[in-house]
This record gives sequence, C-alpha cells and structure tokens, in this order.
Amino acid sequence: MVKRALPSDKIPVKVTEILPRLKDGGAFVKFSHSSDVSVKEVEESVTKLLKENPIRPFFSPFRRVQAGLVKGVPWLEDLHRFPHGRLRVEFVPKNPGEEAFELSQETLYSIFRRYGKIAEIKSQPWDSKVVPKFAYVDFGFVRDAIMARNCLHGFVVSEELGGGKLGTKLRMSYEQRAKPHRIWDWISNHPRIVIPVLVALLTGVTVAVFDPIRSFFVKAHISGKFRLDNSRVFRWVRKQTSDIFAFQREKAEQAGLEAIWTHRKDLIDQIQKWLMETAETFIVVQGPRGSGKKELVLEQALKDRRNVIVIDCKPIVEARGDSNTITKMAAAVGYRPVFSWANNISSMADLAVQSTTGVKAGFSETLDSQLQKILATTAEALTDIGLSERHKTDSDFSHPPDAYLETHPEKRPVVVIDNFLHKNDDKTIVYDKIAEWAAALVQSNVAHVIFLTNDSSYSKSLSKSLPDRVFRQAALGDLSPDVAKRFVLSHIENESGLQTTNSPEPTPEEKQSSTQFVQLSELDECIGTLGGRLTDLEFLARRLKAGQTPREAVEEITEQSASEILKMFLLPGKTTQDSEHKWTVEQAWYLIKALAASTSQKDNTNASLRYHEVLLSDTFKSSLSAPDAESALEGLANAELISVTTSHGRPRAIVPGRPVYLAAFRALSRDPVLAAKLDMAVLAELAKIEAKIIDKAEAELALLATLPKQPAQMAGRVGYLLGKVEASQRKVEMYEGRIVGLKGVLGRED
Repeated sequence: MVKRALPSDKIPVKVTEILPRLKDGGAFVKFSHSSDVSVKEVEESVTKLLKENPIRPFFSPFRRVQAGLVKGVPWLEDLHRFPHGRLRVEFVPKNPGEEAFELSQETLYSIFRRYGKIAEIKSQPWDSKVVPKFAYVDFGFVRDAIMARNCLHGFVVSEELGGGKLGTKLRMSYEQRAKPHRIWDWISNHPRIVIPVLVALLTGVTVAVFDPIRSFFVKAHISGKFRLDNSRVFRWVRKQTSDIFAFQREKAEQAGLEAIWTHRKDLIDQIQKWLMETAETFIVVQGPRGSGKKELVLEQALKDRRNVIVIDCKPIVEARGDSNTITKMAAAVGYRPVFSWANNISSMADLAVQSTTGVKAGFSETLDSQLQKILATTAEALTDIGLSERHKTDSDFSHPPDAYLETHPEKRPVVVIDNFLHKNDDKTIVYDKIAEWAAALVQSNVAHVIFLTNDSSYSKSLSKSLPDRVFRQAALGDLSPDVAKRFVLSHIENESGLQTTNSPEPTPEEKQSSTQFVQLSELDECIGTLGGRLTDLEFLARRLKAGQTPREAVEEITEQSASEILKMFLLPGKTTQDSEHKWTVEQAWYLIKALAASTSQKDNTNASLRYHEVLLSDTFKSSLSAPDAESALEGLANAELISVTTSHGRPRAIVPGRPVYLAAFRALSRDPVLAAKLDMAVLAELAKIEAKIIDKAEAELALLATLPKQPAQMAGRVGYLLGKVEASQRKVEMYEGRIVGLKGVLGRED
C-alpha cells in the first residue's frame, strides 16, 4: 500500500523504513530525497497524487488513504491509550527554564485545520491556574485527530506563526470528549411536557400488552373453560364413581332443599322467564340472610344456564385498603394479572414528581379509576361471550352487537351480584360503581343482571343508576311451618344410618327406630318458635340428628342467639357509629324489650312494633347520643337486630331480625339482673333528657326575668314554661324512683 501511495516513478523519494502503528490505523514512512527537491514539494506531490488516484484499503473500502508530513517529534508509545476526536494541546517551552506562549484560537485553527474539519476549539479558562497552559481541539472525525497528533506532536511554533519570541512546543494527547446528551437534557429540562407524554406512552403499552391477556382470563373465568368440573373426562369419572363416593349426607341436604324448591317453584319459573325476555332493568332477589337466595338463583334458576359470573360484594367491601379492594374485585371477575401493589409505588412517585416540578404526574390511579378499568374489561369480555355463538350464516349476522343481543336474550351472559349493600358503609363507592356498571350492561343488552341483597331499601341505591326503570323484584321470606317441617324431616330421614347407595335398604324397624326420638308434636311447637329461616332449620336438623330432642335443640339455638345479641348490642358502652348510622345500647334494649312484650308467649305471628310509634318514643326521638331516630333504626336493621317491613314503599312495622330472635328477646328480658341494669341505663338517659328540658326552660325564664317590665302578653309563655318545668320534674322524680327500685333488684339478685 505504501508502494502504491509513493510510486518511485512519480514521487522523487526513496522509502527507507516503515513503522506500522496498528493502534492508530496507519504507519510512519521514512524516506530520503535529493537536495534539489524540498520537503514541501514532496508533500504537495504526494497529496496531489492521492487526490487524483485515490487508494482504498481492503479493510476500509469506503475511506481513502491520506498522508501528512510529520513536522514535530512523534511519540511512539504502546500504552493503553486509544484515539479520540479531542486533542489536548499543551503549550510547553522549547527549552527547559524558558517561558511558553499560550496560542490563540486563531493560531490553533490555522495550524490544525489542514488535517481535517475542526468542530470546536476551547481555550483554557482565564482564571485557571493549571500549568502548563492548554487548549482543546475537537475534530469532526477521529482519523483527523490521529493525523494531527502524529504530525504535530513536539512541533515548535515559531514567532512568525504566533509562538512567541522563544517559540512554543506543542505536546498533545487524546482526551475523551464528553458527549452532549441533548435529548436527555431536553427531557430533564421540560418535565411538564415529558412526564404526561411518558405516562401516556406507558398507559398505551400497558393497554396493548396486558388488556388482551386480562380479557382472555375474564372470558375463561365466565365460561369456566379451564374449570375442572366442566371437563368431559371429569364429569364422566364423577358419574361413574358417584355410587361409590356419594355419601348420604349430601343426599340429605339435597332432599331437604327439594322440599324448599318445590315450595318456591313459581318463583324459580318466574326468574327463568325474566331471563328469556328483553327488558333493560335489573332482577332483584331480596330476602333476609339465610333465606336461600343464592342457592335458589344459582342452583335452580340458573341450573342449566351457561356463562354465569358471580360477584360477591362481601369480601370486596370488607377488604382493608384500596390495594386489597382492587385485588378482591379482580379475583371476583377473573381479571389478571393485576398489579395492585404497584399503585402504592406510583403514588409515592407521583408525590415526589409533584413536590419537585409542581405538576401532578398521573402515575397513580384512584380506586374509582381502577375499579372502572376492571369493570370495563369485564363488560368487553361479556359482550364477546354473548356474540361468540353468532355465525355468518345467521340472518341477523349483519345487525349491530346490541341489536343482535336484544333479539337473543337467551345468549346473553348472566351476572349475579351477591351480598349487594352488605354492611360496611365506608365502601359505598364499590356499590355505586357496580350499580353503574350493571346499569350499562342491561341498557346495552350485554348481559342479564341479578342482584341478591338482604337490604329491603335496595331501591334507594339502585335507582341512582336506573332512575326511570321498574325493577323486577322477587322477595324471599321465611318458610311456612309446613315447608319448614318437611325440610327438617327430610334431613333426618335421609341422614339416618349414614349409608351409601351400595348398602342394603334399612328395614322398617330400623327406619322406625331412627326417627323415634323425633316427637312430631314437639317438633311443630319448636318450629313455631324457631321460624322458617333456612340456616336455623339446618342447625336444628343437625342437632336432632346428634340425638337432642326438638325442645333441647331450640333452647340451645335460642341461648346461642341471646348470647350473640348480648355481645353485639347490649354490652356496656356499645355504641356503633359509621358514616351514616349511629345507635346506642339504650335504643337496642328498648326494641328488644318492646318486641318481647308485644305478643303472648305462644303467639309469634304478631311480634311487631309500629315504626312511627318507635320514632316518637323518648328513647329514639330525644336521645342525647343518637338523636337521628331513623338513622338509628336503619343501623340496627343493617346489623340484623331488627327488620323493617314496608307498605307501599314506606316503613310500616319493626319485627325481629330473625324469627328465633323473638325467643332470644324474651329470654333476655326475663333475666332480672340484665333487665334491671339496662332499664336503669334507659331511665338515666330519660332523666338526662328531662333535665335538659328543664335547663332550657329555666334559661328562657331567666331571660324573661331580666326584662324591665313584664308585658301581659308574656304571661302565657311564662305559664307554658313553668308547666314544662313541672312536668319534666315529675318525670325526673318518677325515673329516679324507678332507678331506686331497680338498684334494690340488683342488690338482691345474683
């Protein structure tokens, strides 16, 4: 390559030595020439030749060979110093002890420009005390910097070139240039623009990547595609082995429920009929806890229905913190993956960004927005499932999705929302979001929605979402005595012996002996006391099977219920207050005592109090701790101590929360110590109420007494106030007299 660059027939030089510099990507060529040819002429000849006949090495076919005359004394080193585009040019004296001259940028440019394009020249700061003085010369290409260093290292700049009287030697080394981060600098200097854009990009990526995955899991959850009991193999194995593993206990439960389903067949048929119709409204199944709402809907009305999703509100509203609430909601609909923990980190990042830039970044999401996202994905999955059986050959294939589902209500999925308005009033946002989402589903004909609730005032909450619709309502009450009796007897007869279906049939004597302990007349009386609540009847059947008599079983259930009431409502200082409701022990005891005394011992059918009569009682109307009487009653109803029956949409009567509670109320009111203690608390509060009335009347009388003259017109007012003071004083004396008597009871009783 050197021979091609310096042909002897064109260049009057003789190459004497070649010193390769692999690190620099070139070589030093030593040559000799005749005295009649100057070095400058040789340089010009070589440059012209390489320009006219460019030489491209095989290892770098896109670059031409360049040549430059070495003017200084090159430093041939083998250190681990590699070329860079920046040269540090130090100005040192020609001889030790002399003074060097700092070259200007113009001088440096004139010296270095011939070796390549110069991007920047930076002189040493004027206040810098670093010696020797230096300057930075930045080349556009590294190869130009290599050429300049090897040609000019040790070069002495004469006075004519601007190097001072004594001359200045140039000492050069490579310096790594700090690359300008213009993009990063712009990003860091414009956070108000970059952060929202970054959030939008992250959101877009998240939606594009995770939303299809989440939609797939929601569809699988609704359709039960990966559920074991939906597998054909599993169903076949279960069918073949049912005679081996089906124990009589399961059959007893089924036999007991069959009596209930027969009794409620009309209601089951009505719900199934509603599901085959097109109506943009909710189906609401309301009944007290333990009345079998969920079993009736899922096991009977939706027995042969595919694509059913159940959302249980109870674990969602009882979850602590937004993160757990989101996790429970996602689990209810099969929404995964969900990164609820990431919201806490996002909140801290959002707070840090806002504190530094003053702009809310939007990394974190509120509970409202995350619930909305989960429910929106579920709605899309429900729509896809409803349209999954539509084929191109159908005559209505061209119809829009909502029109197609409107004409085919049997193909819509069913959403069952269980425990709606479950007691936990600080999570009303969950109920509101679910109700709004359900309203959107029924209005767009995406799915049928069935609400299961214990709260009789559900219409207040649901009407916010569908204000112009009439709900399809199904009310479940307690079982009638005949059905309750058949339910208990079915349990007992089918559980006797605990035999499998492969066992021989019991003899008539065995059947008679297995049911001898059940006295039917005693059972009728006990069911009348226990009522028709399904959970209580199941507990009674288990107690009877354990060998107890009906009377003993009911006494145990009553005692257990009384203990629960005492613990939850009547302990000292038991005052419940939440976001909406507040009630006191005195108010709970007033209702317990009044309901216990409202009927005779043998009659359970008329155990009720007039709703507005209770509101007007002093314990509720004038309570010092819970003055809102209606809110107190609603709170006690939510706590299931009582139930409020309605007539034409208005509250009418107050009844026990469970039928067995009436017997528990009577048991509590017959306890002399408990009754005396709580009666004293009620009387003490009533005395405080009257004392407050007296104080108010006395304050007004004192104000009237300060008038300079007593007008005749004030005589009536004064007499009225004095009458109130007298009446209240008589009540206080009466209450205190009763309290003295009750103290005597406490002193006598153990």
